[in-house]
Amino acid sequence: MPNTTQRHPAPGHDSGYEAFVVALMFLTWGTVFLDRMAELYLAPFIAADFGLSAGQIGALASVLAITWAFSSFGLGALSDRVGRKRVLVPAVFVFAGLSWLCGAARNFGQLLLLRGAVGVAEGPCWSIVNTVTEKASHPKRRGRNTGIVVSAAALIGFAAAPVLTTQIAARIGWRWAFVVAGAPGVILGFVIWFVVREPAHADERTARRHQAERPGFRDFATLLKYRNIRLAALGNVGFVGWLILYNTFCPLYITEVAGEPATTAGFLMGAAGLGSFFIGCIVATASDVIGRRATLLISGPICMVLPLILLWPPMYHHLWLLAGVLFVSQAGQAVAAILMVLVPTETAPPAMAAAAIGLVTLFGELIGGAVAPTAAGMLADMWPRFGLAIPLWMAGGGALLVFLVALFMRETCPVAVAD
Repeated sequence: MPNTTQRHPAPGHDSGYEAFVVALMFLTWGTVFLDRMAELYLAPFIAADFGLSAGQIGALASVLAITWAFSSFGLGALSDRVGRKRVLVPAVFVFAGLSWLCGAARNFGQLLLLRGAVGVAEGPCWSIVNTVTEKASHPKRRGRNTGIVVSAAALIGFAAAPVLTTQIAARIGWRWAFVVAGAPGVILGFVIWFVVREPAHADERTARRHQAERPGFRDFATLLKYRNIRLAALGNVGFVGWLILYNTFCPLYITEVAGEPATTAGFLMGAAGLGSFFIGCIVATASDVIGRRATLLISGPICMVLPLILLWPPMYHHLWLLAGVLFVSQAGQAVAAILMVLVPTETAPPAMAAAAIGLVTLFGELIGGAVAPTAAGMLADMWPRFGLAIPLWMAGGGALLVFLVALFMRETCPVAVAD
């Protein structure tokens, strides 16, 4: 299929507006991820209040991942037709309101239903936020800007969220933590509505006219004809599996197998989370120069180091060194930016950008986010000889899949393609 990456901004590209959009989308995505991660950090408080089992806690995370996956694709595709702001703004308001309602839940059933609804509202935020960022960016800064926005998940969701939510829960109760997590969404919704411009390039208008003739499944199936999108979907299964498996099982391995205290696990995971922001931004920016494919080929093996280094007992005698290794091996946010946003949007027709992001996200969330951790836990129980090492090996395998997929990808970076 023809490459659709040769999209250049108008001669009067507004760099000031570009910078503002990146900052706004950074805050929006960070707020969304703050709410998504809140239930994981608040799990001990919720479990104690409702008397929940580990399986029920897992169900709360799984239902959100499943509804998020389908919503990111379906409502992302809708935004390709009716406009970004018409979907994004209501979604931001709704997820803020639902987050507040989570704080009012009186039993597990109510909370499960509400978290599923939260996934529906937050799913399109991922695909549309990144589409808006991509459209506002100069081609030479597309990777950098996407990397910054995606890395908000690391800085706000992985670094700030655990401290903020648990401190609030410990002082005034876990219900208020959900209220605080959703509050910024109200402000951001108004700012997005009044300030963000609706992309309306000529090539998008043309594509939308063609789409209007046969809307629905035919348009979605067209995306699967692009080899890069099929590969990105497969690679995203590996990436999301890597992300969820290491976040879920590394702390358990550090405390239960390595025998380190919970504070050490928090220190090590915090180092990885901080690295996720800085390394993610740096590596994603590099992709604007060396290309998306080359960056993935480098990032995949780097990400393999993070879970596997924890399997080497001597490293626990040098915690600062181990923390440093975890910091520099956290290139995951760059992989997310390239695999889930840049490659799909630079491959698909411009008017189907959000649907392309949503389609790649769908595969990753359903298989890597919902199936992989459950399977890893079951395998660890079935083979106690290997136990919690199995999920870490699986996480390494997910990073390896990213590398293997990149071998067969076609380059999409506008600068690299032009060269």
